[in-house]
Amino acid sequence: MDKLQWDFSQQQRHNRDGSYSTQAARAATLRLSAKQLRDLGYRNLRSETFGQRHLKALVAHWQESGISPGVLKNRMSHLRWALEKSGRSGVARITNDELGIARRTYVAKESKGRDLPTANLEKITDQHVRQSLRLQAAFGLRREEAIKFIAAVADRGDRIELKASWTKGGKPRSIPVRTLLQRTVLDEVRAFAGNASLIPAHLNYREQLKRYEDQLRATGLTCMHGLRHHYAQQRYLDLTGKQAPAVMASLKRVEQGQLIGGAEPGWLGQVGAIPSLTTSTHAGLSDREARQLISLELGHERISITSVYLGSSK
Repeated sequence: MDKLQWDFSQQQRHNRDGSYSTQAARAATLRLSAKQLRDLGYRNLRSETFGQRHLKALVAHWQESGISPGVLKNRMSHLRWALEKSGRSGVARITNDELGIARRTYVAKESKGRDLPTANLEKITDQHVRQSLRLQAAFGLRREEAIKFIAAVADRGDRIELKASWTKGGKPRSIPVRTLLQRTVLDEVRAFAGNASLIPAHLNYREQLKRYEDQLRATGLTCMHGLRHHYAQQRYLDLTGKQAPAVMASLKRVEQGQLIGGAEPGWLGQVGAIPSLTTSTHAGLSDREARQLISLELGHERISITSVYLGSSK
């Protein structure tokens, strides 16, 4: 282990920021970065002497290797974390544009939102997994967030507060409780798990994640990330009074006979079938205002990421 890799490992040992998956991805990026900088001829480099030229050399090497902009951005977020911990904030603030990393702007052409099929859900034998899936559907949570969720901690009545240790990137966030379905899910999860998470006491997160994956595979449930798309699209309708562009595109294709429509509604029910607990105070928001709120509720910071869920804003 060279000096830079040692420095990075010590940073991670003393700073357990973020979820397990974030920490694992960060460790892999920092190991790779130290090795490749050494291969590029930067010997005896330390974290406190890591400069702009080293960062640019590393990014250039990745670009020449054909690494996609999305992967580059993920690696940069891990490197910036390490640079901040090393007191190299000035280097960490160098933007992706300045480094020549292309912007990634995927726009959904049609809806990827999906309901949670009731028949499949009822086949889930592990009650911890079943409750996690219901949380994913009701609040648009990521898989890890729904597994680590502790209702007794998160439930604040009119909202849920997700702890940093549950979320991607270690970013705590708040999601409003708006519907009767959400309220029911929270109450039932709390009654089921008490003061614990949705990880059985005799298992750790990785073991429960494997059980989650096995249960979904056995019951034919796939593409559960589509539940987040569904949540975003429902929020857009709630906030603007209009269907999201991606939903409109899918509805148009159904009308034209290009997609099969009329599928039996699942656990979430049809659009508009979930009663609201309160009258929305945000109805009639502009497209941009709605996307800003949805981005925050999903755990993102950029409005542009909502194009993945909602389609084009134009």
